[in-house]
Amino acid sequence: MTVASPAFAANPSVEVDDVSKWFGQKVAVSGVSCSFGPGLTGLLGPNGAGKTTLLRMLTGLILPSQGAVLIKGQPPRTNVARYREIGFVPEESALYTNLTGQEYVAYAARLSGISNPDQVARRAIDIVELGDASDRAVGGYSKGMRQRAKVAAALVHDPEILVLDEPLNGTDPVQRAHLITLFQELASRGNTVIVSSHVLQEVERMTDRVIAIVDGKLAAAGDISAIRRAMSDIPYRVAVDCDRPRQLGAALLGNDAVNSVSVEDGRIHVETSDLAGLGKVIAGLSRDLDTRLSRFSPEDESLESVFRYLVGRR
Repeated sequence: MTVASPAFAANPSVEVDDVSKWFGQKVAVSGVSCSFGPGLTGLLGPNGAGKTTLLRMLTGLILPSQGAVLIKGQPPRTNVARYREIGFVPEESALYTNLTGQEYVAYAARLSGISNPDQVARRAIDIVELGDASDRAVGGYSKGMRQRAKVAAALVHDPEILVLDEPLNGTDPVQRAHLITLFQELASRGNTVIVSSHVLQEVERMTDRVIAIVDGKLAAAGDISAIRRAMSDIPYRVAVDCDRPRQLGAALLGNDAVNSVSVEDGRIHVETSDLAGLGKVIAGLSRDLDTRLSRFSPEDESLESVFRYLVGRR
């Protein structure tokens, strides 16, 4: 694949080519094309959007009904060696509950053919900060602890590609912060890290690169701010703070760069289809009115706002 849009990574290790998946009459994923390379990419979408189905196809657990998934140029289902390069954390928490954390992760190491599974398992458990509970049965773990055990099992064979389906579900704030830092560190080392989530704040804390799936289709891709800028049919909302908000707000009315103006609690809220033009207008008016600006910033460049727009387009 060539790099034709933000949906495609420059040096892809995972490629998705016009992939669809249906189960009977239900279409779970429809015509998705994108790729993932070194670094961290957030796979974003509401519950039921098709994220889990897409990730299962990426890891070779299910076959596409149409299209192709390639791991380093080859389909995983026909080249078993590719599985050694993938670590997968499924959303489901189906674990061997009678095993201790150490036994569970060591079992994953044995399945990967590692010669010193107990030693490698201990190292993976320490990475996710689960050492204090490693001798306890997994069945007695909290949901957050189970999530960390699954991450340790996925890391035990040092995979180049890490696929994580809602890995932060059930984690407390401290655990969440540690896992996010861990994923970012792995990405900074050149690993391909794909993190699925429906929680916007989680994705925004982890990465700028987003692949958004809505109703099984690719809704947007790329840098969050770039996605927002590309949505030219949606006006911007801008917050402006100054020491004379009512005078500046009144002066903005009727300007070609301004769609609407309101002043609430001493802050000006402007809707515009020409962000650059609005900046020039406000700079000139602030000089004319001798008012001091302390803030000029878009209110809707957050991931939450972008995603609200994308879902609203369905």
